[in-house]
Amino acid sequence: MSAAIHRPLMSEAGLAPTHHVTAVDEFGQNRQVQVAGESPLTLKVDGKEVVTLMTLGTQPEALALGYLRNQRLVGSIDEIAKIEVQWDLETVFVTTTHGRGIIDWENKLANRTITSGCGQGTIFSCTIDSIYNTRLAPVKVRQSMLYTLLSNISQYNQVYRQAGAVHGCALCHGTEILSFVEDVGRHNAADAISGQMWLEGLDGKDKLFYTTGRLTSEMVMKTAQMGIPVLLSRSGVTEMGLELAGIVGMTMIARAKGRHFLVYNGVQDMVYDAIPTRRAKGGQHPPGQPGAGARSKSTN
Repeated sequence: MSAAIHRPLMSEAGLAPTHHVTAVDEFGQNRQVQVAGESPLTLKVDGKEVVTLMTLGTQPEALALGYLRNQRLVGSIDEIAKIEVQWDLETVFVTTTHGRGIIDWENKLANRTITSGCGQGTIFSCTIDSIYNTRLAPVKVRQSMLYTLLSNISQYNQVYRQAGAVHGCALCHGTEILSFVEDVGRHNAADAISGQMWLEGLDGKDKLFYTTGRLTSEMVMKTAQMGIPVLLSRSGVTEMGLELAGIVGMTMIARAKGRHFLVYNGVQDMVYDAIPTRRAKGGQHPPGQPGAGARSKSTN
């Protein structure tokens, strides 16, 4: 029997994701519509301020926990005694079990990189350093499974369909969606899922991570920190994101909409078992063979 997972005391202070407002359409008529929420949330650890996040606010406790985990500011969930959100103060208070805040605080926070993430994310130097020592075990991805998963994911994005202005991220196992989180920034949604995984003791080695946003270096790092070997997006990739995916051995699939997708890294782990009929003129790659430009093996 596995050991019980430590679970911090936590508030339940999630906010409603959307708000009703009045807008005027192209005909000059008033329309009742919904807009996505956005609230600042300052993270404090044992009273010391770490960062202020702009968030939808639906899962602030998991967001705080996942942020500390993904930035490698806290090494184990056992170090967290309590997470309390007080929206009147726009603050989430994290209390550690040892009462000493973030260990090696000065070195970890000495260098921060402002990322290209929506809502502007922050990456600490200790996060960047750790990624070069990360290696993910490869898993096979079946094309037929990918199509089913994309169809299942299309049933989510509830806040986006109501109000727009948000990104969504999903933790997936095969075609099953274990968790789906929307937030104003994709990095916030990723951190919230990471926090959920920590709370539930979920391993990422057989999982797939989906995001509606582009696959930047930040998203690759967050996914790798969760131990997830496959990253999927309906958007594009950045050069640095692709380079890091090669270093850690992550399968990177992007531009995934309908029957179309592009494998940017890890094509050797794709199983082409549902190749669609080509409507345009031109040749077709045989099953299991990468197209031009796809990386067939990780960069070491």
